[in-house]
Amino acid sequence: MKETIMLFHIEDSRRLSAIRRALLPLKLRVKVISPEEYCQPVGYLAGAPDIAPVQSTGDTGEFSGEMMVMAWLSSRRVDQVLAALRKAGVGRINYKAVITPENQYWDCRKLYEELKKEHEAFTAAQEAASGPV
Repeated sequence: MKETIMLFHIEDSRRLSAIRRALLPLKLRVKVISPEEYCQPVGYLAGAPDIAPVQSTGDTGEFSGEMMVMAWLSSRRVDQVLAALRKAGVGRINYKAVITPENQYWDCRKLYEELKKEHEAFTAAQEAASGPV
């Protein structure tokens, strides 16, 4: 399967272009996922041949934040992606994930909600560790 970066809810066209340019030298497939596709399993959207699409309910369940899902990349390639984005100065994408044997069957909304919970817990732990200002 082809190494794929899936982008969700990147509304600023200049930012999206900057992300694409940053990833171009890595020769990855960059796929922008539309809200109409959010009900689909992330593995299906990434091209997994054994994961079938689901019937759309019509509920797009729009996200409030940006999300990036990396599929079929080695840990070295994930590091290269993150370094390329940092070097290009495209800014932070708070919700990032890699496809796993478990989450490849989740729809995009479920993955987003899990990432959001993890991000909030991580942020709270960091603030608690830094102590009072």
